[in-house]
Order: sequence, then C-alpha cells, then structure tokens
Amino acid sequence: MILDIALIAIALTLIPATYAIFRGPRDADRAVAADLVFFAFIGVVALFGLRMATEIVLDIVLVATVVGFLATLSVARLATRGQR
Repeated sequence: MILDIALIAIALTLIPATYAIFRGPRDADRAVAADLVFFAFIGVVALFGLRMATEIVLDIVLVATVVGFLATLSVARLATRGQR
C-alpha cells in the first residue's frame, strides 16, 4: 500500500519535471529538471526492487546513483564554464 502511494507520488513529479526539460528557459533549469527525472527514475527502480524483493536491484541503484551524481557534477562544471 505505501509502496503504491510512493510510486504514484514519484510518477506525478515526473510529469512537470519532464515538461520543465522542454520548457527551459535556461540550460541550468533543464539540467536540474533532467537530474530530477533521472533520480526519480532511480527511485522507481528502487521501489520496484522492494516490491519484488530482489536484492540485485540495490546494487543497480547504487551504481546508477553514483553515475548520476558524477553526471550532475559534469553538467554543473559545463554550466559554469569550468570556473570554480
């Protein structure tokens, strides 16, 4: 029951985030929305893993989260044009 509510809540957040990717107006806004969509998808995978009681999903979620974090850092570096 709680997993179903969580899946619905994540699905409802994906709709405006996907719209924000196309709407913009700046590249930074699109990058933040894309990060939200990516990590929401990771959340959906994690919740399905809990629902199906499979342990391999935890490894997949951990690796995908690290890759997503590194991608976020890369996009932030591009948005600031390499300035620190």
